[in-house]
Amino acid sequence: MTAPPGRLDAAAPTPPPPPPPPRHKHVLRYAAAVVFTLAVAVFALPDLLFQLDRRSPFVQLVPFRPWILVGVTALLVLLLVVMVFERRVLPFVAGVLAVLLVGGAMILPRVVADPVPTGGTSLTVLAFNTYEGRGDAHQLAALIEQQRPDVVALSEAGEPFSNQLRPLVEPLGYHLHTSPGSRRRDVNAVTAVVADHLGDVQVRIGTETTTFPYVELSGAGLGNTRVTAFHSVAPVPGSVPDWRTDLGLLRQWCTGPTPAIVAGDFNATLDHSVLRDAISGCGDAGAQRGQGLIPTWGPTPRLRALIGPQIDHVIANHGITAESFGVHDIDGSDHRAVITRLRLPG
Repeated sequence: MTAPPGRLDAAAPTPPPPPPPPRHKHVLRYAAAVVFTLAVAVFALPDLLFQLDRRSPFVQLVPFRPWILVGVTALLVLLLVVMVFERRVLPFVAGVLAVLLVGGAMILPRVVADPVPTGGTSLTVLAFNTYEGRGDAHQLAALIEQQRPDVVALSEAGEPFSNQLRPLVEPLGYHLHTSPGSRRRDVNAVTAVVADHLGDVQVRIGTETTTFPYVELSGAGLGNTRVTAFHSVAPVPGSVPDWRTDLGLLRQWCTGPTPAIVAGDFNATLDHSVLRDAISGCGDAGAQRGQGLIPTWGPTPRLRALIGPQIDHVIANHGITAESFGVHDIDGSDHRAVITRLRLPG
């Protein structure tokens, strides 16, 4: 029997809400989110996960953390778009966001400058890896003439390169100290270029490193401050244990009782836990001036300027702080020269 026209039937009963998904599905989703977050963290934060950055391939990966975090940011944006249509991805969004925040907190201090130090005396230090002596000695000499550093730390600079540089800088008021090594090859030697006005500084050649010696300067115009030209072996597969040993030597200066400055090619960034542990007690000049992400190495000039890691450093302890920091390109080398003016308290 049909209802008369214009008359409404009784309201139909409201259907019951769908039953909640089984509890085990919630657990599986959150477990999957945890696994996904750990996978992202392995690439972005290997130094915080069981110190994975001390082993290959993560030791070679972690120097590019700033660019990896750019990829993590893109992933987060993608997940946020998906969440507009599917709220069940929220745990995944939360995990990726946590990785991004932790990674950002680790690199942010390197782009925020400390207060500029005042008082004390200044000491200008230049560090440059000549790339097996291939760097242009004339351009380096011109940079020395322009910047007038007190000490220059040259990696991969033995007698062949020193013999090119010496006649160019001695008339400018400098003398050279080169570690013993092959007379035909530059790669295994380190040279310190010292301004004559510092006087007759004492020179000690250290051979505790696995591959490269170091040159330590002290006394005369340096007073009780030690300045060391240092070079660590690169963490290529097969040399990672030696790399860890080399960087461990930095503790003797950073935790020592006397003021110390170490300059050179460390083959490590501040994202490496090995370097952070070794230089505890020292400050990094680039990071102090808010320029701790400026690239200093790269296989080509364009990559070196855009996305290369900062593996060349000047570090110091006992309140020695950077007043300025800059990088300069020199033809022939895959490294950039770094120069900083330091303030020595008192």
